[in-house]
Order: sequence, then structure tokens, then C-alpha cells
Amino acid sequence: MLLSDGRSLKFAISAIGLLALTVTAGCQVRPLHSTGSAGAGAAASVSVSEADDRVEQRVRNELIFLLGGGAGEPTAAAYHLELSVASRAVDVLVSSSDDVARAGRIVMTADYNLTRSDSGETIRSGRRQVVALVDFPVQEFAKLRAIRDAENRAARELAELLRADIATGLAKR
Repeated sequence: MLLSDGRSLKFAISAIGLLALTVTAGCQVRPLHSTGSAGAGAAASVSVSEADDRVEQRVRNELIFLLGGGAGEPTAAAYHLELSVASRAVDVLVSSSDDVARAGRIVMTADYNLTRSDSGETIRSGRRQVVALVDFPVQEFAKLRAIRDAENRAARELAELLRADIATGLAKR
């Protein structure tokens, strides 16, 4: 029997291990947002449309920071992102004794369209939505601040989702 002695068994295991290493050497697994990815370099060349309100401006600022790696918006962008963001507060838990909302959700939705700046060709478009939970304190100013904090959290999360969509769309090109 070929594998009866210890040396033959060790040789077979070594050969299988060497074969597995040879097969996986051709694989190129890398993070989507790494500097070696085709989408990451192009993501720094995306301009974002102007904002209409505070919430949309928060998403826009977060997205520009994420796309440019902190360098700001590019001067000569190869791509343009048309962005529209809407936010609304929804009551979730209403007290039965005094009919006052105690907790809620901030639902933030973004519609986007990524196009080439030179040709206007649509590369990727879609809609993303995030939800941020919020507790409503009794004091009115504290309630307004809690809503604003939840909107800011939702804006950061929405910008992360949009960056991932943009990087995916650019990596496929």
C-alpha cells in the first residue's frame, strides 16, 4: 500500500497543501475600498450636487469626506452625483396616559444618480434608506436636540451606504 508508511503520508499531505497554495495564488481578494481597487481611485473624482436643506448638507459633507479621503471635493471631477435626501420623524411609542410620543424613528431616504461628467452616461442610480432610533425627552429643546442627533447619525450611515454603492458602480467599469 502506497500510504502505509509515515513518509508517504507526509508526502501526500505536503503535495495536497502545495497544490492548494498554487491554486489560491491566482486569487485576488482585496477590499472594495482599497487604494489598489479601480473604484477607489475613481471615487475621489466624484462631485456631489449642492444641498437644499440641513439634512441633505450633512449627507453631502459626509459623502465628500468619505469619497475624497478627507481631501475635499475635486476641482475637475470625472463623475457627478445628483443627490436628493429627505428625512422625517415617525412616532413609535406613544404614551396612553398623556398621548405624548416617548420614542420614535428618523427615516432618511436618498435618491441618487451617478453619471459621467463628460458624456452624461448614467453609471449607477438608486435609492437608499436608513432608520435611526430616538427617545423623545419631555423638555422641548432636549427633544429637538435628540432629533437632530438622530438625523446626524442617519446622515453618516446613509453616506456610508452611498459610498459603497458608488465604489461598486465605479469598480465594475
